[in-house]
Amino acid sequence: MGTPTIVVGVDGSAGSRTALGHALRDAARRRARVRVVMAFEAPDFWPEFGRTGGPPTAAEITRTLESSLREAVAEARADLGDEVADVPVDVLALPGSPAAVLLAQAGEADDLVVGHRGRGGLASTVLGSVGLQCVLHAPCRVTVVRPPRAAPAPAGDTP
Repeated sequence: MGTPTIVVGVDGSAGSRTALGHALRDAARRRARVRVVMAFEAPDFWPEFGRTGGPPTAAEITRTLESSLREAVAEARADLGDEVADVPVDVLALPGSPAAVLLAQAGEADDLVVGHRGRGGLASTVLGSVGLQCVLHAPCRVTVVRPPRAAPAPAGDTP
């Protein structure tokens, strides 16, 4: 039996950053590796927005997003400290819908971690969120992580 793998979906939202921190802490505790995954829509369908040479290629998007994911991992490691310094981490940016990409990546994983809310807001409430799709269809255990609650505003001197 190999090293356990935890897949975590990251989209840049506060919820996904919290999920990344959770995955790193869990991996440190369990001596697992983390695969940080971001999905993006294939550029074949993107209109040109005045960029010389047309829309970015899938390879350009992949490089840019994987660089951003490495930065997010570095920030999470800095926030969490030595506890997660030795956790092995891979980053992947893949074309496709977030739920489909995460479910495919979870195929051989031990755990899948997603944030409670990503970038979707109301649309994800109406249409069904990535987290819900993962909970319903993942072949492994799924953890949906809520971001920390905001501290209540201090009571003022209002009557």
